[in-house]
Amino acid sequence: MTKTGLELLHDPFLNKGTAFTAAERQANKIEGLLPPFVQTLDQQVEQAYEQYKMRETFLAKRLFLMDIFNENRVLFYKLFSEHVYEFMPVVYDPTIADTIENYSRLFLDPQNATYLSIDAQDDMAAALKNAAGDRDIRLIVVTDGEGILGIGDWGVQGVDISVGKLMVYTAAAGIDPSMVLPVVLDSGTNNQKLLDDELYLGNHHQRVTGQPYYNFVDKFVALAEKLFPDMYLHFEDFGRDNAANILNKYREHILTFNDDIQGTGIITLAGILGALNISHEKLTDQVYMSFGAGTAGAGIVKRIYDAMVEEGLSEEEAKQHFYLVDKQGLLFDDTEGLTPEQKPFTHSRSEFANADELTNLAAAVKAVHPTILVGTSTQPGSFTEEIVKEMAAHTPRPIIFPLSNPTKLAEAKAEDLLAWTNGKALIATGIPVDPIEYNGVTYEIGQANNALVYPGLGLGALAVSAKLLSDGMINKAAHSLGGIVDPTKAGAAVLPPVSKLNQFSMTVALGVAEQAIAEKLSDATDAQAAVEALKWTPKY
Repeated sequence: MTKTGLELLHDPFLNKGTAFTAAERQANKIEGLLPPFVQTLDQQVEQAYEQYKMRETFLAKRLFLMDIFNENRVLFYKLFSEHVYEFMPVVYDPTIADTIENYSRLFLDPQNATYLSIDAQDDMAAALKNAAGDRDIRLIVVTDGEGILGIGDWGVQGVDISVGKLMVYTAAAGIDPSMVLPVVLDSGTNNQKLLDDELYLGNHHQRVTGQPYYNFVDKFVALAEKLFPDMYLHFEDFGRDNAANILNKYREHILTFNDDIQGTGIITLAGILGALNISHEKLTDQVYMSFGAGTAGAGIVKRIYDAMVEEGLSEEEAKQHFYLVDKQGLLFDDTEGLTPEQKPFTHSRSEFANADELTNLAAAVKAVHPTILVGTSTQPGSFTEEIVKEMAAHTPRPIIFPLSNPTKLAEAKAEDLLAWTNGKALIATGIPVDPIEYNGVTYEIGQANNALVYPGLGLGALAVSAKLLSDGMINKAAHSLGGIVDPTKAGAAVLPPVSKLNQFSMTVALGVAEQAIAEKLSDATDAQAAVEALKWTPKY
C-alpha cells in the first residue's frame, strides 16, 4: 500500500520533509502539511547543521541528530556523510554510552528496532515481521546487552548499540538503511540499578542463563534465517561467557560476525601491521602481552596468532609469543576458571623463576619484556609510567595500544605514553585523540575503532552474497587497512584516520569481496561491480 499524507511524513525511509516538490505534495496528499518553500537536500543539510552547532553538549547534539534520524533517513545520512569525523564520537562511542545508561528515561522512539523477550518467545516471528514490514532485510545487528562497551550489563537498553552500529555501517560503507534491522534479545538483566528502576523498559528479572538462554538465541537465529535468508548477522556486546560459544556455533553455517571477538582483533592486527611498517620490524619477532583476557582480549590474541602462523611460524612456536594478564596476574596453565579461548595462550609456571610473584601487570612486564602491550582491561590508568618505561627499556619502538573505552576507562593517555618513551611509542587508542605536539613533531594518534573495519567487511561480504565469513576474508580486511598508512611521515599514525572512513571502507569491502570469490564462497565474478551495485548514497 502506498503511503500518503501524515503517514508518509512519519515514515523516515520515505519522508523528504520540505524537499517534497509541489507536484509530489499534491500527488501524496500532503499539500498544506509543510511550509510552502521547497528546499533542496543541501539546504536541509545546511539548516540542520546550523541547528546541530547550537547544541552545547555531546549528549544534546546526539539527541538532536536522533530526531533527524527518526524523521528522515536520507537527510540524516547526508548530514552524517559530510561530517563523519565530527559526528562519530557523538553518534557512536563515547556519547552512546550515556544514552545507553539513560535509555529508558530518554526513550521517545523505538527507531525501527526489534525487541525480543525471552518471556514472549511465541511472539518472536511476529515481532521480526512487524519490524521489517515490506523491507528487504540484509543486515541485522543483535545484542543481548550484557557486555556493553566497557560499561557492562544494561539489559534492553543495549538496543542503542545495535542502532548505533547500523548507523556506522550506512555512513561508512553505504549499506542501504532500509535493509538493516537492529535487534535486542531481552533475557533479563543482572544490573540491580535497572531492576530497581520502575521506569526501566526491559524485563524486570535476573538474566536467564544456561540452556534456556541458548535455546532463546537459537530460536532467534532460526527465525531470522527463515525470514531473511540473505542476511549478514552481526553479534554485538554479548557477555564473555556466551559470546564465543554463540559465534563458534554459527560461524561455519551462516554468514555471521562478532565484532567484539573478530572486529577488535582485525583492527588491532591492522594497527600492529601499520606500526611495523613504521618500525620496519617483523610480526614474527614480536612478544605480545594482553592486559585483559576477556572476550575482546582473547579474540585479539587469536587474530594476531593466526597472522603469525600465516607468516610461517608453527602453531606451537606462535603460541610462545603471547602472554595473557588478567585481574589475577599472568595466566598460567593451572590458573582456575580459564576459558577455552584463554587456555591455548597460557604458560607453565616452570618457565619463570618467580611465577608466584607475577600477580600484576608490572611484574609480568618485567618478567616477559613484551614488545606489544594491548589493553582491553577497562582499568583506567593501569599502563603506568613505571610499566611503560620498563617496557621501553627492552624494545626500541614499543607498540602500546590502550584500547578500553569510553575515555574514563582508558589504560593510559597517548600524550603520557609519548612522554614516557621519548616519542618512541607507536600508539593506537580506543578513543579519538587529537594530534599531539612533542619535541617539535606532530604525532597523529590512530584510533583502533572497529568502525574502520566492520562496515567494509559487511559490505564486501553482502555485495557478493558470501556463504560464510572466513578467516581469509577477515585477514584480508586487516591487511587492506594496514597497507594504507604512510610509514615515512614523522609522527605517522599506525591506522588511517576516521575522517576518511567512507573512502577506505571501500578498500576493505573490495578486498573482502575478492577474497570471498577466490575462496569460492561466492558465485559472483566481479567484486568491484558487486560492491558498487550494493552501495547506497543518500539522495532523494
